[in-house]
Amino acid sequence: MSTEMNIPDAAARAAARPAAVEGFDTEKMSLSMGPSHPSTHGVLRLQMELDGEVLTKCDPVIGYLHRGDEKIAENMTYNQFVPYTDRLDYLAPLANNMAYAIAVERLAKLEVPARCQAIRVITAEMARISAHLLGLGAFGIDTGAWTVFMYAFTEREKLYTLFEELTGARFTTSYARIGGVARDVPEGWTQKVDAFCDQFLPILEEILALLTRNKIFMDRTVGVGVISREDAIAYGLTGPNLRGSGVPMDLRKDKPYSGYEQYDFDIPVGEHGDCYDRYLVRGEEMRQSVRIIKQAIAKFPSGPWYATDARKIFAPPKDKILSSMEELIQNFMIVTEGPQMPAGEVYFEAENPKGALGFFIVSKGGGVPYRLKIRAPSFCNLSILPKVCVGNLVSDVVSILGSLDFVMGECDR
Repeated sequence: MSTEMNIPDAAARAAARPAAVEGFDTEKMSLSMGPSHPSTHGVLRLQMELDGEVLTKCDPVIGYLHRGDEKIAENMTYNQFVPYTDRLDYLAPLANNMAYAIAVERLAKLEVPARCQAIRVITAEMARISAHLLGLGAFGIDTGAWTVFMYAFTEREKLYTLFEELTGARFTTSYARIGGVARDVPEGWTQKVDAFCDQFLPILEEILALLTRNKIFMDRTVGVGVISREDAIAYGLTGPNLRGSGVPMDLRKDKPYSGYEQYDFDIPVGEHGDCYDRYLVRGEEMRQSVRIIKQAIAKFPSGPWYATDARKIFAPPKDKILSSMEELIQNFMIVTEGPQMPAGEVYFEAENPKGALGFFIVSKGGGVPYRLKIRAPSFCNLSILPKVCVGNLVSDVVSILGSLDFVMGECDR
């Protein structure tokens, strides 16, 4: 990633790292790391083969958190599945809710109002900041920097307070609905978000300053876990891990949704594809998220926050339900039978904090999907581990895992 700092050449540092001794018959050791190791960030197991301290093989073993979300979706109405999307990347539930809702709305060929689109963009970018803060804090602990974690969590708590004011929940928000969102923003809420952004930017610079020129952190990350541009594409990496390898792909720019084409922001891209570049990309992404949020608040539209003409999809406001028999019946049908969808199939993916989160939905009509498939970015990002870990030290694996910033909840689903 381009900076004005004098960063040591990643290729030179990688070449200077210890390698397996050639020409000698050495006995290799098998080592299992996880599934309860703290640096695996969840229930991930790595089955490693070692020649001394150097990895010669690394096989990720997944599935410890599998819950069968995709099969569960076949027995639920479209709105009933929204809480299950919270449990995918549980660090950014608002972004998951948004991606799923847009997928179903495209199946129904339904366009939501501009105010709803702006609310979704604001909440998705707040979720991106929250997820990156936790990823950054955990990465700091992995490399020996405890203070970063405390700073990051302090800011994340402020975001959770805002989430609670909007959705009623801090963690699992279940905020989206097919055709809109659960409720409009409270009075004065956007002003609070704007104030958070103003105070967050200087604190973010302090947090990043603790790591960016930190000698220990750079020794643990520069030239470590290098993923080439070609490998990143071949293994299906998306999000910051792909952009860290020099590929400027971002669905918010390339295939805009929810009004992202209205906002001006940059796509940070790395140069070397190492752990350090992936860290820099996420740091810059938080700055750009603040930039998007402030633009969305500045031009926040008035009007309805749900699709008012979608009578068979979105439940009417409560005051109408309590005063009109027709609206009461409409609400009863949507709650019991679900939003009515036409037959067909759709695939939509959104630029989530971990990468491209996709939903493929097959409908035979009615209120329940016939099939639902989730394209989880963490699952695809972890596929690079057998390639990127080989030739590195055991201690480097901790840095590599932290830099990939995955969540096993969406990997296993």
